[in-house]
Amino acid sequence: MPPAPISPHRRRKPETPFDRRLLWLTLGTGAPAVVTAMTLLFVHDFTERTRWTLALFVVGSWFFGSLLVRERVVRPLQTLANLLAALREGDFSIRARSSRPDDPLGEVHVEVNGLGAMLREQRLVAMEATALLRTVMAEIDVAIFAFDEQGRLRLINRSGQELLAQPAERVIGRTAAELGLGDCLEGPATRLMSSVFPGGPGRWGMRRNSFRERGLPHQLVVIADLSSPLREEELKAWQKLVRVLGHELNNSLAPIKSLAGSLGTLLQRRPADWEDDMQRGLEIIASRADGLARFMEAYARLARLPAPKLAPADLCAIARRVASLETRIPIAIADCPPLQLSIDAAQIEQLLINALKNAVEAALDTGGGVRLRWATTPHFAEVVIEDEGHGIANPGNLFVPFFTTKPGGSGIGLVLCRQIAENHGGSFTLANRTDRPGGVATLRLPLKPALA
Repeated sequence: MPPAPISPHRRRKPETPFDRRLLWLTLGTGAPAVVTAMTLLFVHDFTERTRWTLALFVVGSWFFGSLLVRERVVRPLQTLANLLAALREGDFSIRARSSRPDDPLGEVHVEVNGLGAMLREQRLVAMEATALLRTVMAEIDVAIFAFDEQGRLRLINRSGQELLAQPAERVIGRTAAELGLGDCLEGPATRLMSSVFPGGPGRWGMRRNSFRERGLPHQLVVIADLSSPLREEELKAWQKLVRVLGHELNNSLAPIKSLAGSLGTLLQRRPADWEDDMQRGLEIIASRADGLARFMEAYARLARLPAPKLAPADLCAIARRVASLETRIPIAIADCPPLQLSIDAAQIEQLLINALKNAVEAALDTGGGVRLRWATTPHFAEVVIEDEGHGIANPGNLFVPFFTTKPGGSGIGLVLCRQIAENHGGSFTLANRTDRPGGVATLRLPLKPALA
């Protein structure tokens, strides 16, 4: 393999002021001894040949020693300078060589070599990470853009090029406004957009974040096409809505249709007691119509649940007030300290009313009791309602809208409870007890409200 070309930093540099100062300092150090030796040569009785021979030897040794000292000091410094210059240029193949690695200069060479090896390894790791990042960015199915502090595009992946319908060479360096992405650098950092890009229209999910490169702030914008997923979710939602509404409407309209036909036949024949039969039939039709109206009202309640209005409130006081509203059986309340949270008090109270009502009705079937307690964890507050009923027979359908095993039940109470808890950043669960028969409902709320 041919040797690498020598960098200008590795050639021998011309003489510098430091070299001259070092040489004069060395000459000055030996000057007293030379002057003393020359004085003794010319004071004592020596032959001229001996005198001039010794004088030339002393002066020559003086100059040669000074030059040698300068060379032994300057050359290692130049070598270190060349090594550091090579490291600065990114050439990590050069290594320092020392015949005595145990002396101070050898230790410096060892450390410089170690620094070069470490930088070379770090560069390889960075190159591999960069290659992996570019591969991931090229293959990922979302558009990625990076803008500098002036709003100019500095990075774009393949999906971003398809979104803008332009190659990277034509868009790098242009501003976000010129590319039609100015809105992405303003407003909420996460939002849905319905925009028309050169690559096509659609509904898009946009997320913006900030990062620094070489100490300068940059903005990273990620745009994902949500048209297909949203259409699929909308289709599933419509199918579920039609299935639920169709089931309930058929349950109500089928008997109404049958009764209407029977009543029509009754009017034509008019038997002796046709008026009583007509009255009973009309009452059944009215009852089914009322049931259908209650169903539609329950569905509207589920769809109209507003966002919680957070304000400081005492969760313990709310729980005690809800327990005092129940008069069918006494509620055992554990002795727990007050607990201040930022919640929507009206919604949490409605949640606890629904959960406590279910627990009481379950306990009434067995003659058992209901216990209410609460506690805190490092991040959550928990309200636990335990009953001594039969337990949960069909846990898979607990949170299915409009599924109920109670006569006259709407099937949305537990769904509303879970939705209220999740809107607060918490959770609501219902499970069977492990210590005895019965169920346990657990409401978890964050001690600090989740950021919007």
